[in-house]
Amino acid sequence: MGKEALISKHKLTEYEQELEYLKTVKRKEIAETIKEARSHGDLSENSEYDEAKNIQAIIESRILEIEKMLQHAKVIDEDELTTDKVGIGCVVKVKDIDAKNTETYAIVSSSESDALAGKISDESPVGSALMDHRVGDLCEVTVPSGMTLHYKIVEIGKQTFD
Repeated sequence: MGKEALISKHKLTEYEQELEYLKTVKRKEIAETIKEARSHGDLSENSEYDEAKNIQAIIESRILEIEKMLQHAKVIDEDELTTDKVGIGCVVKVKDIDAKNTETYAIVSSSESDALAGKISDESPVGSALMDHRVGDLCEVTVPSGMTLHYKIVEIGKQTFD
């Protein structure tokens, strides 16, 4: 049995739409491509056939991945989100004590993380170090490079899910 994955309603809908598209559109397209490639004769030297079979394997793998993820998905109840302490669904403003700058992170599940958009996973070094802390708490974060960051939690808010 897999680990429960917390996701937003928006992300759940994205996964369901992707799954539907892969099953109804991409499967049919690749089946037609394979059928066409087969009609060209000797399969042992048919690069179109080999490529189509590789694409089919990728599509089927992605379908299985999404289905498994959806089996273990738990939608975040926005009404249950709290700003008392850091958790998934929070937006956290932190002050880097050493660099004297502030940064804002949205804490999300690993399936929704996007560092460039400021969405960090609760399992990432920074995300896990901030989890369950409150405004005013000091946190030490050891990043993969080995450097230790010192953060003070300035503000905790709720994410808005689209």
